[in-house]
Amino acid sequence: MEYRDYYKILGVSKNADEKEIKRAFRKLAQQYHPDKNPGDPQAETKFKEINEAYTVLSDPDKRSKYDRFGSQWEQYARTGGRPEDFDWGRWAGSPGGGGSYTRTVTPEEFEQMFGGLGGGAGGGFSSFFDALFGGGLGGRPGAQYRQPRPDAQPGFGFDPRMAQQPARTEVPVDITLEEAFHGSTRVLQAEGGKRMEVNIPRGVKTGSKVRMRGGADQGDIYLKINVLPHERFTREGDDLRTSVPVDLYTAVLGGEVQAPTLEGGVMLTIPAGTQNGRIFRLRGQGMPHLRNPDQRGDLLAAVQVTLPATLNERERKLFEELRSLR
Repeated sequence: MEYRDYYKILGVSKNADEKEIKRAFRKLAQQYHPDKNPGDPQAETKFKEINEAYTVLSDPDKRSKYDRFGSQWEQYARTGGRPEDFDWGRWAGSPGGGGSYTRTVTPEEFEQMFGGLGGGAGGGFSSFFDALFGGGLGGRPGAQYRQPRPDAQPGFGFDPRMAQQPARTEVPVDITLEEAFHGSTRVLQAEGGKRMEVNIPRGVKTGSKVRMRGGADQGDIYLKINVLPHERFTREGDDLRTSVPVDLYTAVLGGEVQAPTLEGGVMLTIPAGTQNGRIFRLRGQGMPHLRNPDQRGDLLAAVQVTLPATLNERERKLFEELRSLR
C-alpha cells in the first residue's frame, strides 16, 4: 500500500493552519475540477487526491491521527521497511478505536466529501485512507452519516431523535450566471458510491434551494445555490444591468452599437445627442423567471461614451472649430 503525503498533495507545510489548508484546497479544486476538465481522467484522479487530502487535513481528529501515523511511517521508511510489512492493524478502525459508531457531518463537510465547489466527481477514497481511518468516509465499514439537528452536539454518537424524522442535508453550490440562465446539472456521490444527478432549473438565484429526494440517509438533499459574480452583468431580481461602450461620434450623431446579452449581441439604436450614462431597457433580455422560464426580465444597458485617446492635427483643428461654433 502506498503512503500518501496529504501535505504535499495540497502543497502546504505541516504547520499550515486551517485557513492555509482551505485556501490551497479551493485553488487546486478549481483547477482540477472534473466540470472544468471534462473527459480528462488525470484531472479527475488529481481532484480525488485533493478531496481526500482536504477531508483529512481539515478535520482536527483525522489530521492528528494522520500526523502521528506519519511520524511512525517516516521512521519505518528510513529503516528500509516494505509497505506490506508495516503494521497497519494498530492504525485501522475508528478514531477512538473499537466498535461501530455513527458520524454526524456538517453541510460543509458533506460538500467537501461529495464533490465540493459545486459538484462533480468527488469520493473515491484510496486504500491508504481506508486502512488508516477504517472506511470510505472516515469511519468503520457500515458507519452511517447523518445531518445533525440544530441542537445536536458535534462529534460521534447517535441521537435517537434523528430516527424520528428524515434527514435533511443542505449543500452549498456555486454556479455561474450562465448556468443560472440556461439551467445546469450537478453530480453528487453519496453512500455506497451511488451517483446522483441533480437538475438546476433556469432562473435560480442566490439563496434558491434545489431539492433532491432521498439523497441523504433516506432523507433529502437541498442544493443551496450561490450565483457567482459576472464580469459584464449584475443581477437585480430577474433584470440584468450592463454597460455599452459608445464612441463619441455615434453618441453625438446617432447610430447603432452592439449590446451584450447572455445569448449573444443584439443591436441597440442610439439616438443623436445621447448622453453618457443614459439607460436603455431591452425588454425580455434578462433572466428567466424561476417559476415560469418562458417569461424573462429586462436588460438595462447604460451608455458609456468613449472619447478618442489621441487626435491627429486635422482632427484637433476640427474639434477647435466645433468649440468655437458652440
